Parts: sequence; C-alpha cells; structure tokens
Amino acid sequence: MDFSISHEPNNEKKKKQIAIIGAGISGILACKHVIEKGFDPLLFESRNGIGGVWSTNTIDSTKLQSPKDYFQFSDFPWPDSVTETFPDHNQVVNYITSYALHFDIFSRIKFNNKVIGIEYCNSSIIDEDDMSNWDKWGGTGEAFSTNGKWNILVQNILNPMDAPKVYEVDFVILCIGKFSDLPNMPYFPLNNNNKNNNVFKGEVIHSMDYGAMDKIEAAKFTENKRVTVVGFQKSALDIAAQIAKNNGVKYPCTLVFRRVNWAGSEDLVKFTFKNLNRFSEMMIHKPGEGLIHWFLAILLSPLRWIFSKFVEWYLKWSYPLKKYNMVPDHSFLKQIYSCMFMVLPRGFYERVKEGSLILKKSRAFLGFYQNGLILDDTMSPRLETDIVIFATGYKSDEKISNIFTSIDLKKCIIGSSAPFYRECIHPRIPQLAILGYSESPATLFTFEMRSKWISHFLAGKFKLPPIIEMEENVRKWEENARRYSCENYKRACVAAQLQIYCNDQLCSDIGCNPRRKKWFFQELFSPYHPIDYANI
Repeated sequence: MDFSISHEPNNEKKKKQIAIIGAGISGILACKHVIEKGFDPLLFESRNGIGGVWSTNTIDSTKLQSPKDYFQFSDFPWPDSVTETFPDHNQVVNYITSYALHFDIFSRIKFNNKVIGIEYCNSSIIDEDDMSNWDKWGGTGEAFSTNGKWNILVQNILNPMDAPKVYEVDFVILCIGKFSDLPNMPYFPLNNNNKNNNVFKGEVIHSMDYGAMDKIEAAKFTENKRVTVVGFQKSALDIAAQIAKNNGVKYPCTLVFRRVNWAGSEDLVKFTFKNLNRFSEMMIHKPGEGLIHWFLAILLSPLRWIFSKFVEWYLKWSYPLKKYNMVPDHSFLKQIYSCMFMVLPRGFYERVKEGSLILKKSRAFLGFYQNGLILDDTMSPRLETDIVIFATGYKSDEKISNIFTSIDLKKCIIGSSAPFYRECIHPRIPQLAILGYSESPATLFTFEMRSKWISHFLAGKFKLPPIIEMEENVRKWEENARRYSCENYKRACVAAQLQIYCNDQLCSDIGCNPRRKKWFFQELFSPYHPIDYANI
C-alpha cells in the first residue's frame, strides 16, 4: 500500500467536484467527512428530508436493533434525554437531524432532486478489451483521474416536466442504500385455462408500502380484515405483531414463513454485542491469516460452539419455541454470521397464545386464488385472507445497478456476491465509492468508518493497490463468508464477526494506530465503539 501524503492546497481540492447521492445516514456521514478534508461536495436527495429508511417506510413500533452506543456518531453523542438503550425511530430521526444541523449539512443538500442515471465519460477505459492493460484503479490507484469524469443526470421532482440537469463531477459516492425503493415481490403468471380463479379479490402490498403509512392510516387499512404477512425477518415480525395487537383475536393476523430464524430479547442483543471483542475474533478464521492466527482459531473454536449452544438453550428456555414448532434448524452463530438475528417484538408469543397471531410454516408460497393464498402445505394448502403483506426484502443489487447507464458497469454489480474492496470500492468501477451496501449489526458504525476511510482516500492520504490485488482480496473475503454463512453467504455480515479486524485494516490504510484502547486487557476483552475512533 502506498501511503504517500498529499500536499494539495484547499483551493485545488475545491476544484475537484464530488457528488454524493442520497441523504440517508451514509450520505450525511460522507458529506461531513469530505467537507472536513477541504472539499465542497454536492449532495442529491430525491425526497424532501434526510435519514433514508429511518424517515420513510418505518412502522410505528420500529426501534434500533443495536444498542445506541454502537449506533452513535463518533463525535456527536446521543442527547441525555434519550435514556433508552434501544431508541425508537422518532428518536433516531431526531438524532440524525441534530447531527446534520450541528455540522451544517442541510446547506449542501439539493432536496427533491432525484439522480436517474450516472455515466462515466471516456468509457473506453472500462471496456473489457482494455482492462487487461489497466493495472491500477482509475489508471493511477488514486481517487481522481485524468482518464474521465462522471456525468450525473438529475431530475427535479417538483418540476417533472423540466429536462433533467447534467452535472459533471470528478468522483461519486453512492449512498442510496439497499432496503428501499425496489421491493422484492414474487411474481405469479395467470393460468390461461382458468384465469378468473387466479385473481385474488383482496389487496396485495409490500412492507415498504405498509411502512409508508402513518399509524392511523395503517390501523384503518387493516381494521376488521384478515391479514397475512409473508416473511420472517424483522419487518415481518414487527408488522404481524402490530396488526395482531390492533385487530385482536376476532381478526387474527397470520404470519407465513418458510424458515424460522432465531429472535431474542433486547438483553440478549446487549449481551451479544458486549462479547464482540478482539478475543472473540481470535476464534474466527480471517482472510489471508497467518499460521498463528489459524492455529488460534482452531484452538479456540470450541468456545464459539459453547457460546452458540448456550444462547440457543437460553432462547428455548425463555420462549415456547418447541410448543409452536419454532426452533430453527440452524445454529445461532450461523445466523449471526448472516446478519439475520433480530429483536423479538414485545409480547410476540403472548399474541400467539391468545390467538391474535397465527404462525404458519410452509415450504413455499405457490400463488393466489380468489379468496387467498395457495401454499405448499398438504394439510392446509389454501389460506383465506383479505390482505397480503409481503415482507420479502428488496432487490438491492438491481437497485444499485439501475443507476448506471453503462451495461458493463451494471454487470459489475449484478451477480457479484461480495464485489467491494474494503466494502465500498469496486475494483472495476473508477472514481466511485459505494456506502450503505454492506450488511452490519450496527450500520452507523460501519458507514462512519468507511466514510472516514473514503475521505482520507480523496485527500490523497493513500493509494489503492493494483486491481488484481483488490480482486484477490475480495475473493478471499467471499470464501470466508461461504465458510461461515454457507448458503446465506451473500448476506454475510463482516462487521458482526470481524468488526475490529476490518477497522484495523481501514486504520492501517489511513496510517493511524489501529489499537485504540489504553491497556492490554482492555484492548483484548473490551468491545469497540464508534467513540474509540473519534479522532481519525
């Protein structure tokens, strides 16, 4: 790694135009840290507010899934008025807004300006025939290159009849997130021999649409209706629990799922986070590890198994999982590695016991008939319902690829399970970084560390290694994800299993000391928080 330090004056930096797309958490962080390095970025936001998924598509009961001291800006603590360990979404939005006001981010944002496409000018450099001669990222390994610029095509939402405006920039930071805008909805073609029987008479929406409703509107939408929620991720559990609470046993909500996941209490989440330290990371194999680290991971691996079994025993003791056939067929640790552990909504199994929430496991969802759903279930293949809410996630790869006008750049994103170096740089896409794509149990922590890293990169603090080395690094991380997450490797959560190790790499690139604690035992056994990296 080349750690050559840039002595470029601030007026030269201001000549370098940087575009940040999206004013969610990652976009605000990117903007703040880029400004600190002397740049004057443009921040485009399609909506009229900040906060991303926290300000929209959020149901009333949504709370943080990580303790607030992990979901915290390193240089802007939570206000004393927020005493809860897991603040609700209104408190989170207020906290993000206060941060943006404190660092004067609002003046940089172009609200109601939707980026509908980005195009790399002088695209011959990324043609497959030329790539064999392209050794370094962007030709030089530096953030800015003379080989080309990006054209940003922006549509003003308030004046949709106006022609889109084109901005030419030297670098793009893409912060559009992955859990919004493009829902993953199953598609079922009609049966041509009997079309009418396939037409569902009720309503079908995605959890994104339900989350966009306010509390009163959502309650009215489902009032006195038989509602079925499809899925078993956090949004599915929250929506099902909320509807069951509102409608009661007279109109129970049915939760349909294919696979059960581990879900626990807030106390268990706090306990798990406290055990994410350097010692616990010694139990996990790392990409490119040496013999000593390999031996330690083998030697300490029984401790991982003991921890996993203890948590599983605790959950089976705390909740009636066996009674309702809700014991997952995979280990707790496997789910942690896949970033799918969640806080169970309060009173969840009480709703099941009283009959306002019905749990139904099915191998597959086959389609609709006039009065409901057709399930792959020999005992009861048909489920009568009035409303179906699909909490089935989002097409994140497709969402990101759609913003590129180049077919070659679209292909760089689609079909690639772990395409980014340091989780934010694609080796084959020059002068562009992507934030908010990687899975993480504490997203703000992850996004801020990479925002710091990108800002140092833009300031010329270091160069990227050759493309072939970055791709090899990405390949090793994917192999590591497959090792622990198996079939769920595409959801592999690097920060959950090797958070400190990843941050060590970022610190080493920047040229700062990755050891942030004051003494040995604290360094080894204490968890790391955002505040530990405040002065980077």
